[in-house]
Amino acid sequence: MSTETAAPVQMVNVQIDGVWLQFPKGTRVIEACRQAQKLIPHYCYHPKLSSPGNCRMCLVEMGMPKMTPDRNPVVGADGKPEIAWIPRAQISCAQDVSEGMGVRTNSPMVQECRKGVMEFLLINHPLDCPICDQAGECKLQEFSVEHGTAESRFLERKVKKPKSVELGPRVTLDAERCILCTRCIRFMKEVANDDVLGIVDRGTFNSISTHPDRILDHNYSLNTVDICPVGALTSSDFRFKMRVWFLKESATIDTNCGTGSNITVGSRENVIYRITPRDNEAVNGCWMPDSHRLNFKYVGSPERLKEPVIRPQLGEEGPTWQQAINLAVEAIKRNAGRVAIVASGRSTNEELFLVKRLATALGAKVDILPRSGVADGMLIAADRNPNTSGAKLLGVATGQFGEIVAGVKDGSITALIALGEDATKAGLSEEDLAKLDAVVATDILPNKTTAKADVLLPVSAPFEKRGSMINLKGRLQRLNRVVTAPGSARDDWEVLRDLILGITGSNGLHSVEEVFKAMAAETPALAGLTLSRIGDLGVDISLP
Repeated sequence: MSTETAAPVQMVNVQIDGVWLQFPKGTRVIEACRQAQKLIPHYCYHPKLSSPGNCRMCLVEMGMPKMTPDRNPVVGADGKPEIAWIPRAQISCAQDVSEGMGVRTNSPMVQECRKGVMEFLLINHPLDCPICDQAGECKLQEFSVEHGTAESRFLERKVKKPKSVELGPRVTLDAERCILCTRCIRFMKEVANDDVLGIVDRGTFNSISTHPDRILDHNYSLNTVDICPVGALTSSDFRFKMRVWFLKESATIDTNCGTGSNITVGSRENVIYRITPRDNEAVNGCWMPDSHRLNFKYVGSPERLKEPVIRPQLGEEGPTWQQAINLAVEAIKRNAGRVAIVASGRSTNEELFLVKRLATALGAKVDILPRSGVADGMLIAADRNPNTSGAKLLGVATGQFGEIVAGVKDGSITALIALGEDATKAGLSEEDLAKLDAVVATDILPNKTTAKADVLLPVSAPFEKRGSMINLKGRLQRLNRVVTAPGSARDDWEVLRDLILGITGSNGLHSVEEVFKAMAAETPALAGLTLSRIGDLGVDISLP
């Protein structure tokens, strides 16, 4: 093992609005100002992209230390270098801090420059804020109020540009709103590695377009909508659906694969309208694939399972939850010693902890249904289960799935508990399920397994429950409730608790926090943690 140590970070002294501070050498001036709680307005700058310096909104006043004839800094009465200010404003996004540099973020010169920049940006901008999707989170609106003027001196006709242009299947362009910050172009070239966008035409007729014979169909194309500071690029799916100030924004995690991207879910009146990435440098940065962010429509599907079902039906009305649980417990006990559990890598740690308890109480074989795909080299993992790591840690991913399938086929397993999975997707046929004495299933949507279930228990979707998951890199993250489950569907952990209660007669868990506490007490990797201590960004844990 190498014994070399990292070189110490060189710090430089910088004066920002009269206060001397220290920053690592190489820090951009705009980032140094942000760290000093001096927010510089900007459009083209993005911390994850190159800095073209073309919007000119981030202008500040800069200066360097005064020097004596023999090239020594002139020191003032306070012992600090005196600053020789440059007589014109400078952009802060493409300049690094240096020793003795001075920065003024709000001087009269800077204020006048920002007003001028805003005036030029708004000359040809359409007055369509009332119908623009970006209204409410538009940097042009915000900076216009803060740094612009209340009236326009422009007397000519505004330049007309293409509107409602479908750049691709998921992104729509209103070129009149574009301020040519080029963020979208740089993202597609530098991050997505698909140089599909560019600027066409000249002068005031400049606009964004795709290259000839190309469309913007990359699976990360909606990130251009996220980083567009105005309403030029909009999501075709979200377009004209909802005003952003009506949305309740909830922080949670993506459950489409083992990456566990951090996301913000926008909902209103129990309906999800959009998903956007949430910044977490330890997981996904600030990006997210389109396929994952658009995979939420199933939550509001008219086919959602809402009430317990037993077969054959008892009477004209459906069974109560207690009746369904009692019948499930009765069927499981009747097949004691011949029960198997098909668990899910999409379950939370809390649910998997109770699955393990249930399997232990029954002496049953248990394993998660494998789910794999093709990794894209960015944020989509080959493992499409979001919590395989949790299933391994809690002893539910046992590698026994082949034995479960073989046992059902040869008759040694006569009862199957399918927890949120369609068992026919991993080697079992509908005929195999039909010959079982009992099938107990939990799920959110109908499938071939629920159709064969003797007792069907409706549960909550990932957006409808709380809990935790561990991504493929060993980061423990929190899943938060965004909307409520339909009908009388229950959280999975509650269903599992009731099954354990019916089988063993004892269980004192009354909240998901209590389940986590019990799990942490038995799992060394989670010792000392609680759901609240995980936080919105998660924590790294040591996996065995």
